[in-house]
Amino acid sequence: MNRTMLRGALLLVLMLLLILETTACGGSTSDVATVDQAHEKEVRLVGYLIGEAPKGMPQVLQAINEKLKKDINATIELNYIGWGDAASKYPLVLASGQDVDFIFAAEWIYYVSEATRGSLYPLSRELLEKYMPRHMKAMPPEALEAAKVNGTPYMIPTSSPDTMVNVALFRKDVMDKAGMKEIRKFSDIEPYLAEIKKSYPGMTPLNLDSRYDLPVPFSYLLSEKFAWSSAPIDSGDPLAEGIAVDMEDKAGKMYSMVEEPILSYQKEAARIMKDWYDKGYVNRNPYANNIRSKDNFCNGKSGIAFGNSIDTQNVFMTCKEQGIDIYPLPLLYPSGKASKVSLLNNGAAIASSSKNPERAMEALDLLMDDPSYAYLAYYGIEGVNYAFTPDGRIGLPEGVTSETNTYPPDAAGFWFVNKSLFKPMANWTDSYTALQEQIRPLVEAVPYRNFFFNSAEVKSEVANMKSVSTQYAQSLYIGAVDDVDAAFDTLVGHLKKAGIDKVKMEVQKQGDLYLASQNGK
Repeated sequence: MNRTMLRGALLLVLMLLLILETTACGGSTSDVATVDQAHEKEVRLVGYLIGEAPKGMPQVLQAINEKLKKDINATIELNYIGWGDAASKYPLVLASGQDVDFIFAAEWIYYVSEATRGSLYPLSRELLEKYMPRHMKAMPPEALEAAKVNGTPYMIPTSSPDTMVNVALFRKDVMDKAGMKEIRKFSDIEPYLAEIKKSYPGMTPLNLDSRYDLPVPFSYLLSEKFAWSSAPIDSGDPLAEGIAVDMEDKAGKMYSMVEEPILSYQKEAARIMKDWYDKGYVNRNPYANNIRSKDNFCNGKSGIAFGNSIDTQNVFMTCKEQGIDIYPLPLLYPSGKASKVSLLNNGAAIASSSKNPERAMEALDLLMDDPSYAYLAYYGIEGVNYAFTPDGRIGLPEGVTSETNTYPPDAAGFWFVNKSLFKPMANWTDSYTALQEQIRPLVEAVPYRNFFFNSAEVKSEVANMKSVSTQYAQSLYIGAVDDVDAAFDTLVGHLKKAGIDKVKMEVQKQGDLYLASQNGK
């Protein structure tokens, strides 16, 4: 063999070795080409979250999109569904066939009904492992099981389920003036309300908004009687009447909210609300108010702030900066316990109409479980909205206060990010830290924690009941009625015509099947 032939042979061998090495390291050359081609085309993903955008959202979204463009050649157009619009707009967004790729999803905001209706993209463990590998490593495996509707999951639950309870926040200075050292029950707060009415002319004791607060004081009063879940089990709508269950009752007996003993519990709560409304403790027209009580609390316009033990953290910090000490009252069952939140309390879903479901999953994988994205989505821009302290905790940049921060933590609706990725907060107040320590041992799993009603068989009845509630129940929640008994008589009659008894039978049937399946595990 001459030198030229030998050189050619050696080159051929080297080429073959290179091909074999490439195949062994990462698959065939066609596989590599496929992956590259998957991101050749830039896509715009349209997403929907709940609530409203913070002032700093344009800057934060720009930063997120710069990263997404580099990592997966995609950008996000973000839209919000306001609290007051959720009942009408959430299903409409998914049903209209309009441009939508992903949407916030949770058991409390129509997840089961939308999955049953075919509005959401069917998922599988294999699909999520391919396009959301970070998330699948972090998410509890039982969460995906809990997300199954008729055997198929349609949402991506958060990988860090929250430990939280609903809370009402009171001002300690007002309590001191009213001679109150502590508050054990919400029904005992009249001295506090009366003191505000007497001594704080610019403050409304119960300054309720139409989106979140309107049914909350009524619901707190109801929770003193039984382990009330804050919303009917059939619709999940806190503003509606429907079917209730004592969340701690292992037998799982369902009640129509207009039958005993729930009806008497409601009447008692409504009488207290009427007394407070008549005394001027409640704002006259919550239906026209779009500012939540927690956003009006530190500036002295609302006497009580309503929220949960996570979304009120910025209230504690803002009030502290203004010299206001807070007394938190967690919403507990009569037993003194509270339910662990559902595994489906926070998550995201892909719309069935999405033209880019795989890219949407890739974007969510980054937003939910890549630390650099999660910090951006939850805390904003480092150096602008947050900064790390010398000991590694999360604080505020110099010159920024909780009140002036344009992107407060937890405020942007990215509640599904993996919060276990975050460092502790540096500026939690003593009262907020005490609240966290107080509730941790009180939350427990309850029988119906992960039960989600499928309303497909009674969707017309559930819709009719919600319509009746808007017309006849919401005035009872705030106490704006002349006669409580007469108002309930009218409400009961219309709910009966709407089909509440039929809905109760269907909820009980599904509840029994659920409890039987849980007892068999």
